[in-house]
Amino acid sequence: MEWENQTFNSDFILLGIFDHSPTHIFLFSLVLGIFTVAFIGNIAMVLLIYLDTQLHTPMYFLLSQLSLMDLMLICTTVPKMAFNYLSGRKSISLAGCGAQIFLYVSLLGAECFLLATMAYDRYVAICHPLRYSVLMNQKICCIMVVSSWIVGFLDGIIVIAVALSFPYCGAREIPHFFCDVPALLTLSCTNTLLFERLMFICCVIMLLFPVAVIIASYVRVIVAVIHMGSGEGRQKAFATCSSHLMVVGMYYGAAMFIYMRPVSDRSPTQDKMVSAFYTILTPMLNPLIYSLRNKEVARAFMKVVGGCGKSKSLGMEKYLVLSLNREKCLTVFPIFPAVRRSWKSHLKRNSDK
Repeated sequence: MEWENQTFNSDFILLGIFDHSPTHIFLFSLVLGIFTVAFIGNIAMVLLIYLDTQLHTPMYFLLSQLSLMDLMLICTTVPKMAFNYLSGRKSISLAGCGAQIFLYVSLLGAECFLLATMAYDRYVAICHPLRYSVLMNQKICCIMVVSSWIVGFLDGIIVIAVALSFPYCGAREIPHFFCDVPALLTLSCTNTLLFERLMFICCVIMLLFPVAVIIASYVRVIVAVIHMGSGEGRQKAFATCSSHLMVVGMYYGAAMFIYMRPVSDRSPTQDKMVSAFYTILTPMLNPLIYSLRNKEVARAFMKVVGGCGKSKSLGMEKYLVLSLNREKCLTVFPIFPAVRRSWKSHLKRNSDK
């Protein structure tokens, strides 16, 4: 009963990252701006890749999954932080804290393996281009992505099961803006050394193993790019790989700094700053890095924007009249099969006449 009172009958207090001074109000507004850009940018990337058939390749499918993970990650932490700051309420229930830990750890783990998969995809595309359709076909790509999600969720289940098995007592104030496991462990009434070692082993698997795959892939890629005879091909390969390496460097560097240090060596201020970097800033930078440095994504965006402007200016009926020949009309509604069948029947009847 005593353990039950310690752990389940009171909420945790999130001390947050901002106070109500003018400087911190400005920083909070900046964070909301970053959240908005990240939210819109990642949704746009997912929709663009889904709607544009020319982006239905393994590379862009993996990129859409990265954007989806970043979208879920930023929505796990920032809305609760903003609500607490604006309402003045700093409490979070045990269930809410557990949900944050599970989603946060799961998404971090899944993204680690997804980034390794993206590195392998670039290695195959550049070093084995003639075998790319075999080594990275749709089935293999889906298996890799699903495996990343499963490994991430398993990591989240293990961490949340062990973290909530400890009794927590005292002021129950978490020196963070969300329920992060290292910050939560400082409130435990018992020795958490064994769990810290377990977390370190998990970090070796979830961080160092994917990093080793990424390094090995890019060493081979760099060697292949150097020996390329085409200057244009070399430039395109460097542009694609440098975008990925920028994301990998920011993500893994911050994650290792947080999770591969002993609890005794931690500074709450440092942890909050670094956590804000890779949970808030990185999800905003990912779609910007990939979209600004990628001609195919920019082309798809201009195509969607141009198509919307065309349909608005001409009106839908006039647009259909202008597209009445056989090939064009079948591409007016590429995602509405019923409409396509109707137009096929209409064209067949006209041709029979």
